[in-house]
Amino acid sequence: MDNKRITDSIFNVGCDDKDIDLFEGQYVVPNGISYNSFLIKDDVNILIDTVDKRKTDEWLDNIQNELKDNRIDILIICHMEPDHGGSVQALIEKFPEMKIVGNEKTFQMINQFFNIDIENKKIIVKDGDELPFGKHKFKFIFAPMVHWPEVMVTYEETEKVLFAADAFGKFGALDTDEDWTCEARRYYMNIVGKYGVQVQNLLKKASNLDISVICPLHGPILKDNLIFYINKYDIWSKYEPEDSGVLIAYASIHGNTKVVAEKVEELLKEKYNVEKVAITDLARDDMAEAVEDAFRYDKVILAASSYNADVFTPMRLFLHELSCRNYQKRKVGIIENGTWAPSAGRVIKEELSKMKDIQIVEPIVTIKSSMKNEDIENIDTLLRNML
Repeated sequence: MDNKRITDSIFNVGCDDKDIDLFEGQYVVPNGISYNSFLIKDDVNILIDTVDKRKTDEWLDNIQNELKDNRIDILIICHMEPDHGGSVQALIEKFPEMKIVGNEKTFQMINQFFNIDIENKKIIVKDGDELPFGKHKFKFIFAPMVHWPEVMVTYEETEKVLFAADAFGKFGALDTDEDWTCEARRYYMNIVGKYGVQVQNLLKKASNLDISVICPLHGPILKDNLIFYINKYDIWSKYEPEDSGVLIAYASIHGNTKVVAEKVEELLKEKYNVEKVAITDLARDDMAEAVEDAFRYDKVILAASSYNADVFTPMRLFLHELSCRNYQKRKVGIIENGTWAPSAGRVIKEELSKMKDIQIVEPIVTIKSSMKNEDIENIDTLLRNML
């Protein structure tokens, strides 16, 4: 798949960032991230979105290499988050005659991020507006809270290309050879996941468009089997389980709860022949991946030590991360551990009760310090009731 030349007139002039340690200051990206920016060559030259300021110079070189001695006439801004809007001022300074297309909220944010006068450059659009530039015709479709309030997607009607802002994005540089689904799911659940209703609204609007190419602001250009990607977004934004399986998420202080979690994994695989089982140490493993798996599977086992008459901190953080993303429609089993006054189960149950359509499976299993034979029997009962 060519991620640079999209059609004869549309080019991705964005950049890969392989030196970034944490995306958005929190997400591990071992294969980096791409900042996509799209140049449309026509009688007037149109650019859709800029890039993070980390890559401004490289990006400007990419633009110049495609334009030669020509200039950018129109900048369309779909999303103002700094990883996409971070180079707006640099582009204005390079092409001072350029006009800027955005909505009212777009221009509010430009004024918040930059100290520049753009009053005579603004072309303000409303939801559903259409504008021709050269031989290309653009339709602007508002997508508020996917995942910022100013977001809009842009549909180019002549070549049937949807410039999708952060929708259909993925972690990883463009030259990364990896499965799209896993890193797109981790990206979606952690960054966009809270806004399922808004994503559903966007999918309904997009269903009326004849789309041949989807151009997200992160990740590869999508040209083939678009229904696959759209179906994934439909499942994720409805908070439906993607797979039948079990995530075991544990938070262990001294290792005894870890032993319990590993026993649960063994029983699921060897006794109950569950094919898809994931296990994560919430104190050490990638929290974003744990969140991804919690949304991927239809069942979750939460195992945690008691701590300060509460629950061990990594589990509390995990529950908070799930709640923030509207976690729902799942079966959950609870295993607590405590030496003198177990409290983890109570706290986990209280936090789950605040979420929508969560079925807490009985019994809540209590371990006193370390796992005994009778504890294994209780765990087995929990698994039978869950499966």
